[in-house]
Amino acid sequence: MATDELMRKALDAIGEPDSPLVKEVFDRLLATEPPDGPMTVQQLAELLDVSPHTLRYYERIGLVEVDRDASGYRSYRPEAVRRIVFLTRMRLSGMPIRDLQHYVQLVDAGDDTVPERLDMLLEHRDTIRRQIRELTLSLAATEYKIATYGGSTAP
Repeated sequence: MATDELMRKALDAIGEPDSPLVKEVFDRLLATEPPDGPMTVQQLAELLDVSPHTLRYYERIGLVEVDRDASGYRSYRPEAVRRIVFLTRMRLSGMPIRDLQHYVQLVDAGDDTVPERLDMLLEHRDTIRRQIRELTLSLAATEYKIATYGGSTAP
């Protein structure tokens, strides 16, 4: 199943956040496993539509550990890819770097930190939902003005 189709299914299921479909879709998105082994920084940057600089920055500030190949180049194992997929989604949703650093520290500390991680994610979800409502209102205002000027509001 293509990533676009997975994303469409996830977005369709957002109204039902406890839906097994949401979990399945994101499990599959996070299960990105390179077909030929580890990924290079360029391959991963292209996959996630981020810059190689961003990936190196995440490594430098301790958000992810990255192996090196025999030539000294970064080599992203599937575990690192999954973590970076999650990190990039959280950054896109506005989670601050300091919160991501704290979250990663909790993950690395083990299962005893699950309740605190859950609290962080619940709080962040509330923030995202508020942003979605605000953006929906902004979109409606923009559509109104477009229509006012005689433009088409159809996608």
